[in-house]
Amino acid sequence: MAKPEYDLCVIGGGSAGLVAAAGAATLGAKVALLEKHKMGGDCLNYGCVPSKALLHSAKVVQTMRRAADAAIDAQVPEVSLERVMQRVRSVIRTIEPNDSPERFRSLGVEVIFGAGKFSGRQVFEVNGRALTARKFIVATGSRPAIPDIPGLKEVPYLTNETVFDLNEPVPRLIVLGGGAIGVELAQAFVRLGTDVHLVHRGRHILKNEDPELAEVVETRLRDEGVALHLRATPARVEGGAGRLRLSIKQADGTEQWLEGTHLLVATGRRANVEHLGLESAGVKVTHGRVVTDKSLRTANRDIYACGDVVGPYQFTHMAEHHAGIALRGALFHLPAKIEERVIPWCTFTDPELARVGLSETEAKAQGIACQAYTFPFHEVDRAITDGETAGLAKILTAPNGRLLGAAIVGPNAGELIHEYVLALSRNLKVGDLANVIHIYPTLAQINRRVANEQLKSKLTPGAKSWMKLLFRLRGT
Repeated sequence: MAKPEYDLCVIGGGSAGLVAAAGAATLGAKVALLEKHKMGGDCLNYGCVPSKALLHSAKVVQTMRRAADAAIDAQVPEVSLERVMQRVRSVIRTIEPNDSPERFRSLGVEVIFGAGKFSGRQVFEVNGRALTARKFIVATGSRPAIPDIPGLKEVPYLTNETVFDLNEPVPRLIVLGGGAIGVELAQAFVRLGTDVHLVHRGRHILKNEDPELAEVVETRLRDEGVALHLRATPARVEGGAGRLRLSIKQADGTEQWLEGTHLLVATGRRANVEHLGLESAGVKVTHGRVVTDKSLRTANRDIYACGDVVGPYQFTHMAEHHAGIALRGALFHLPAKIEERVIPWCTFTDPELARVGLSETEAKAQGIACQAYTFPFHEVDRAITDGETAGLAKILTAPNGRLLGAAIVGPNAGELIHEYVLALSRNLKVGDLANVIHIYPTLAQINRRVANEQLKSKLTPGAKSWMKLLFRLRGT
């Protein structure tokens, strides 16, 4: 067999693929990067970047409305969604050069645009070319999963891939799905002046989160005007552009019609594994995802996969982590394995909800002995000064005090959670966090305060009596 043309061929120009291609080229490999649409993938074009830019504009509007909370005259701003979306797209353009073909070509990567497929175990065909490589990485990402609802195919609807292209006003929005994408966009639009209805099949939004913490976000959404329809099933859709009607079935079997000018579908993600010729390459796909071992190697030892096509955590930071693992194996045959225990994430609502490690529900389901401790933001001085007192921190510990998991709902939760990420990765005990000096006044004080709750729980009346006797203490 002729010598392969490339050391590494990366299929997909999203977060995982870009990290893998840049890393390989920097380390001296000859790399080809294939992308059929836009460099930067979902994160840059349809996900993290535009959604957070939209949320920022929405938060500014909400701050103006709530200025009276800070003893300043409140304002009712006029919002032009067209201008807001123009800013969203300008943010994308600002970040875009980092993911541009020009940058990657400057690194020595051959960037090829086009849709292709495997025609053999070490051959990928694109644009009439048969590319060969010593190793391949499949990083084709995911797309919105569209539910089978009668009438949906006949009406215009939005997904995260099209919502940021809006230029017209959105008076009434119906959101399908109570996951992170659905709740983030529901809150953004209601703050921008849209009448929002959110339909969710579950009893609570954000089903993967601790119900106690998810309820804080749920309460905030209701307070800001989002009409939540929980335990409701979409039955059928009818109408046309600007005049949509959605029928939902309530838990008690009754039917309700919701009217909107726009419909946003945010009911999950589906991995992009079709039309790649994976079967020709000997790559197995199960339940819509590429099957890999813990080193992200597929059934074909020369092909790795990473990011959303592998799952189950479809986050940009996991895609980047995957890319590093796959790169070590593909180029250097190192026995690196994916992290499965300490995986943080955050839903960027206001308040934010972040989590790492086990939840109390998961620990009980697995029969793991644990104890939960909480501390509220309304007792943290910095939260009081900033007027952001909604929320709490919750930690989960083993009987010996070792940290098992943590979750925070409150201001800047996505930043505050990283102290627990480090603690979990180093198998620290809660006492280790309590003994660390935290700057006052900061929101990070909540991490020490909730750790102190665990230490206080050990100070039983018997233990206190013993210490008083041993050290001749005279207090009550």
